[in-house]
This record gives sequence, structure tokens and C-alpha cells, in this order.
Amino acid sequence: MLKEVKTIEEFDAAVATGRVLVDFWAPWCGPCRMMGETIANEIVPQMPGLTVVKVNVDEAPVLAARFGVMSIPTLLCYSDGRKVAEFVGVTSTQEIKNAF
Repeated sequence: MLKEVKTIEEFDAAVATGRVLVDFWAPWCGPCRMMGETIANEIVPQMPGLTVVKVNVDEAPVLAARFGVMSIPTLLCYSDGRKVAEFVGVTSTQEIKNAF
């Protein structure tokens, strides 16, 4: 499942339950586009039940600031509302899978 969030309330609700991968990105960011393809084509098919939350840092600067996102792509991994891992930059499918 893919969700785009722009507010703190939407974010908190999206990560509250289950396994959630949060992708902080921007459309002008080449590495972000690469990571987005990896998420869609490799990670999602290999991880049934995973929710992917996309946060466009240009449209949701408050969320980027809340989590101290200084570089993109930044990926946050949540399990039932608890952050279990954080990655900055292009990250391998295996590293992300191992985080959960």
C-alpha cells in the first residue's frame, strides 16, 4: 500500500500500526527517483503487507524538519509505531528488509 502524507497528523496515523517504510524525497532528486523505483519494483513485491509512506519534502517541510531530514532520500522504518531504522541515501533492498 502506498500513501502520500503532508501533515503531522497524517504521518502519525500512517505509521501507527504494521510495518511502514517512510520515504522522504523530492521530484527533482535523482537518487530519490532511483530509490522510489527500488521501493516499487523490489521492496514492495518482496514484503507483503508493507505500507510505503511518501513524504515530498518540498510539500511537507514541517515533516522534514520534525525528523531532522537534511539529505534525501531519507528512509525511516517503523514497526507498530516504533522507529526501528533510518537510512540516508540510496539503500539496498536487503538492508531495508533486514531493518524489519
